Amino acid sequence: MGSLLEPPIRRIAIVGGGPAGVAAAKYLIAEKCFETIDIYEQQATTGGAWNYSELSSENPIDVPQTNPDQPLDQPSWRGQGKASIPVFTSPMYDRLETNIPKPLMSYSDTPFPPKSQLFPHRDVVTDYLERYAKEVKSLIQFETQVIDVRLQSRHAIHDVWNVESENLVTGERKAACYDAVVVSSGHYTIPFIPSVPGMKEWNTAYPSAISHSKFFRRPEDFVNKKVLVVGNAASGVDIAAQIVPYCMPPLLMSSRSESFLLSSATGRKELPVISEFLSPSINNRAVRFSNGHVETDIDAIVYCTGYLYSYPFLRSLHSQLISDGLRVRNLFQHIFYIEHPSLAFLTLPMRILPFPLCEAQAAVMARVWSKRLELPSVKKMHAWEDDVIAEKGDGKGFHAQNFPEDFDYHNFLYDWAAQANGTVGKMPHRWDEKERWLRQQFPAIKKAFGDRGEGRHKVTTAEELGFDYDAWLEEERGKEEKFEQ
Repeated sequence: MGSLLEPPIRRIAIVGGGPAGVAAAKYLIAEKCFETIDIYEQQATTGGAWNYSELSSENPIDVPQTNPDQPLDQPSWRGQGKASIPVFTSPMYDRLETNIPKPLMSYSDTPFPPKSQLFPHRDVVTDYLERYAKEVKSLIQFETQVIDVRLQSRHAIHDVWNVESENLVTGERKAACYDAVVVSSGHYTIPFIPSVPGMKEWNTAYPSAISHSKFFRRPEDFVNKKVLVVGNAASGVDIAAQIVPYCMPPLLMSSRSESFLLSSATGRKELPVISEFLSPSINNRAVRFSNGHVETDIDAIVYCTGYLYSYPFLRSLHSQLISDGLRVRNLFQHIFYIEHPSLAFLTLPMRILPFPLCEAQAAVMARVWSKRLELPSVKKMHAWEDDVIAEKGDGKGFHAQNFPEDFDYHNFLYDWAAQANGTVGKMPHRWDEKERWLRQQFPAIKKAFGDRGEGRHKVTTAEELGFDYDAWLEEERGKEEKFEQ
């Protein structure tokens, strides 16, 4: 299991008081064996990345952006004098709606309001997270940024984690020692903009023309502009759909493959990946695509290409954890740092259902740290990582969990947590067949939802869109009976 878990874990720091950090605290509390649980949150409220922020006048971005080794995120300030609060740039935009239906998005013990729309608006999610965090808010040190986390040897058999933090309002710095640390600070800070030949020269000639979805706020900013959106995952599809009514038609959309999330709405022109930004000295705002097609007079390019994993407060472990930022290294089951399993990460996987998953991961983490579950040997944990690399590669695909892998991983964690000794503790929900069916259908459900236009705001269930599990199951049984006859 590793020597660090031989001494009992009693004091725990949680870095980040967003959706995962709050869930972690609840599951740790339920073990009834930890003396101290401190949550450090750099913002003034809970909610993490779901906290909407207007863009400040200072939102510099490197183009391209492929380097995860970045300094700590710096806030802008809202308000004046003693009432001012630190604000960090959020990936939220004005009209964001979730891409996950609320029955699959909610925590196991906290449903969304029944009258909220099927794919909730960001405001509803923010209120929901505030409600979920209520019982642990007394543990959170708000407006406090973790500056450094590093392992220190106290004596031969007991290492501790030294956590240095700064109160962003007063500037006061302090340090505290913990037996274990949860990293739940999210991974939506450092935008990823891939390098393309000619991109730097193009960006210099047309400053601010190239941006990232993190800095998108409202579609009205693109009125009568020729717009290219790069990437067709959830954010790319949603942002493109919002811009279409405002931009110069058609909206250009560059992607590697077809998206299952695209609605049937028109107004788009599908294009392959960009192969080259053409020289501004002989072309006017032009790019060439991999099929040889060239588009000119492009006013704005929005990269919806995700983010890099980056943990500037773990700089002492940077070489062991982060290389190119496409994944976090030396972890077992996407959670435990193999060399020192008293360091754990939550919700690193992508294409998952994040709120339920952070519960399942937290349930396992809490039971391991309370010694009700054991980890395999260091050798076996490294072997697990090697197996994933062999299957998925050593890059972005490592943490990607396309359906049904996301469901299988969640239920694996549930079953692992259920093996713990004793009866204390908190358990997450285990996905059943109805929810598996709903998860399989939700790209189609999201399309049907989007096709309702403004009428979608009145849709509160999947059944209203024609996706009824019980009716489907009865139909399938009817088919089987007919076949058997």
